[in-house]
Amino acid sequence: MGRIKQNIEIRNKKYWALFDTGARNTYITQNLSAELPTSEFRVTNPISLGGKTHTIKKVCLLDCKIKGLNVNTNAFVLDEIGNDEDGKKIDVLIGALLMQQWGIIPIPEKEDIDMSHYPKEFVEF
Repeated sequence: MGRIKQNIEIRNKKYWALFDTGARNTYITQNLSAELPTSEFRVTNPISLGGKTHTIKKVCLLDCKIKGLNVNTNAFVLDEIGNDEDGKKIDVLIGALLMQQWGIIPIPEKEDIDMSHYPKEFVEF
């Protein structure tokens, strides 16, 4: 499993993101989601993340740039995600499903991500 931290761009602003292959889904903080399109669930969903149980009430359309490449997905909205090992506030947690869909490969030994598998088109069968 790998955890990489770096800035991503949302609406021309930089936000601190944690790329975590140990998380299946993608999450965004409540404060950041206020600037993006969101939708509320009719039924709340509990999720365990970071040793806590959270109640997921909203989902957000996350449209961002990672290393200058356009990426979009649905992100679950949390009150907060927490801080990284250096105490820096995490705005977005990028999960394994987004990384798989967009060809993002973590390189833990370099604390970086590889975007060389970014899809030029999506092929559905």
